[in-house]
Amino acid sequence: MAVKVLDALSSASIATALDVLRRGGLVAFPTDTVYGLGALAFDAAAIGRVYEAKGRETTKALPILLADLIGLPEVTQEVEQDVLRLAKAFWPGPLTLVLRMRQTVPAEVSRGGTVGVRVPDHPVALALLRASGPLAATSANLSGAADPLTADDVLAGLGDRVDLILDGGRSPGGKPSTVVDCTSRPPSLIREGPVPLESVLAVFAGPAR
Repeated sequence: MAVKVLDALSSASIATALDVLRRGGLVAFPTDTVYGLGALAFDAAAIGRVYEAKGRETTKALPILLADLIGLPEVTQEVEQDVLRLAKAFWPGPLTLVLRMRQTVPAEVSRGGTVGVRVPDHPVALALLRASGPLAATSANLSGAADPLTADDVLAGLGDRVDLILDGGRSPGGKPSTVVDCTSRPPSLIREGPVPLESVLAVFAGPAR
């Protein structure tokens, strides 16, 4: 069955995407960094399909995207004030924070007890997340392939492994998010990205006393 590609700005597109997600489907959508491939974060079977579609090893955790900071308690354990300061400073934006995962989140998301979380700075992604709630989402490409920056990139790389692609034009960032491990003190860099580690550490430390 051919994958559907919808104009992300159409009034019906988010509703269609939500229906696909609720039926256990996979939706690709633009973010501020690259195009993401998402499934409902509490749907273990759908999360398994994300790994299968990408050819991704199940030992590699999937990040979770949220619509806002308020959603953190749904997917993470208690968050310290210094980490909340990071979230308030850089979200929405290209910074992923690795935090302790709530036990209610399916183990398919992460088998290590931690999970990367962020709020993307893109109107289509945020509209989808407000409708769907937390999404387990990673780049919409085959593992190891080039980062997908357009709907055409997703279609060329994943084809009918995806149920729906929301075409919102080219992703403006073009580079995956910075990832920092906030379970250590101070936070440590896992992946370089648009937000420099120095900026993260400066906010984490707070104002000079």
